[in-house]
Amino acid sequence: MSEKLKIKISIADRVYPLTIQPEQEEGLRKAAKKIEAMIKQFEQSYAVRDKQDVLAMCALQFAAQTEQKAIDNSSEMLQAEDKLRSLNELLQKHLV
Repeated sequence: MSEKLKIKISIADRVYPLTIQPEQEEGLRKAAKKIEAMIKQFEQSYAVRDKQDVLAMCALQFAAQTEQKAIDNSSEMLQAEDKLRSLNELLQKHLV
């Protein structure tokens, strides 16, 4: 069993101490950087008075991206299934 790692992640001028598996560190640090970049973008683009508003906008943005990827993947799967079905029918015709 690997040993846990204690790190500190800073988001919106607050520090969050975390105890994680070592293999999670890179992903968490990259996620924190993306959140910070998005916060900066929202603060520059909109007159935001409260960090909580910016964080809510970030959460919505990330959730929407995740949902859109799921929708896109589902659509791609349906297209792949249709193509496989068509190929299977074509093969069946030639094998008979």
